[in-house]
Amino acid sequence: MTDPFDLFDQWFAEARASEPNDPNAMALATADAAGHPSVRMVLLKGHGRDGFVFYTNREGRKAADLAANPNAALLFHWKSLRRQIRIEGPVTLASDAESDAYFASRGRDSQLGAWASDQSRPLDDRATFEARFAEVQARFEGQDVPRPSFWGGYRVTPRSIEFWQDRAHRLHERRVFTPGTDGSWSEGLLFP
Repeated sequence: MTDPFDLFDQWFAEARASEPNDPNAMALATADAAGHPSVRMVLLKGHGRDGFVFYTNREGRKAADLAANPNAALLFHWKSLRRQIRIEGPVTLASDAESDAYFASRGRDSQLGAWASDQSRPLDDRATFEARFAEVQARFEGQDVPRPSFWGGYRVTPRSIEFWQDRAHRLHERRVFTPGTDGSWSEGLLFP
């Protein structure tokens, strides 16, 4: 049997070599307390046996959805490879230390943008956002930009991982992995 994390690493390495842009882009699907779904693209910034990590403003819509319903689905689609990986599972906050470390690795303008943006909230016009960006730029002039308390990481711990490979005549291959209570993973196939 194949280990799903080893297979993910293999496919992800191949995607990094072949995808023309953002091989770490993944669709993140959430639902609010009433079950209304929402999906958007985010970037995978860490992964391992403990889960798949992305970072965002913790006051935006996706954060509100995850606070009300801490479950999510991720989808990687690598068109150049004709492959997809679907991951579903519960979501927890990444630690402050992880969030601080990743925030410090970001470009300065991205750091400043995190401070300037009221993510997902209405914006009267672009000039307002640009003025807020200029304000935080001046505020942190000549110093390191600290991580805002409202910004950080989330970790999706897989409850299932599905590997989809395109095949001729829509006879696709779908392999699904689910964890057992002892930490081992079971592998099965799904009809295309």
